[in-house]
Formats: sequence, C-alpha cells, structure tokens
Amino acid sequence: MMRRDFESLVERALADLPAMFRARLGNVEVLVAERPTPEQRAGMSLRRAAELLGLYEGTPLTERGADHGMVEPDRITLFRPAILAMCRDEAEAEAEVRRTVLHELAHHFGIDDDRLHELGAY
Repeated sequence: MMRRDFESLVERALADLPAMFRARLGNVEVLVAERPTPEQRAGMSLRRAAELLGLYEGTPLTERGADHGMVEPDRITLFRPAILAMCRDEAEAEAEVRRTVLHELAHHFGIDDDRLHELGAY
C-alpha cells in the first residue's frame, strides 16, 4: 500500500471519531513513519522497536496541571511497514490502522496498557 493510501486510512480513522473526542485533539499531531527514530527507540529492545505499530509521545490529559501550556504538540506516530506486515489486504489494514489510532489516542486520554487490557481492547 502506498504511503498516501495509508495516510488516507489514518485520516479516515480520525474523522470517524466522535466530535467530543476530536475536540480534545487540538494539540495532537498524528504522523506516519517508516520506522521509529533513534530517539523513539531509546530504551526499547530492537525486537520491540521492530514490532512497534504506533507510539504516543506527550503528556496525557489526565496528568496535565494548570501550568501545562506553551508546549510542543503531543505526537502519535503510526509505523506503516509494521502495520502493513500484519495485514493481508486493505480491509485488514484499515481495521488495524483504526485499532492503532484508537490505542494511541487512549494513551493521550490517560488510559494505560493495563487498563486497555482490563477493558478488553486487546
């Protein structure tokens, strides 16, 4: 799948969010990348980095204080090759992009991996 087609899947996943959630994404940048940067890989095993589908970098809304301002946007990065490697066709890619976007957005809203497991998101 070409990068532009993949980016369209990401845009669709974001556009399909309920308005109340989209309204809370004003300072969130969503990017598509081929692989994690050295900074993103820092502290990860090489295997973990190769398997990484998405990554949230920022301060979750639940951890922000009154002094949180004048900061760089939070960033969600989706790793195109890793996502596509687990999908057989465009329908599977669309579903996985949506799942990964929602997973990373959950982190933005303060939901960690343990809670996502409890909620049955995996």
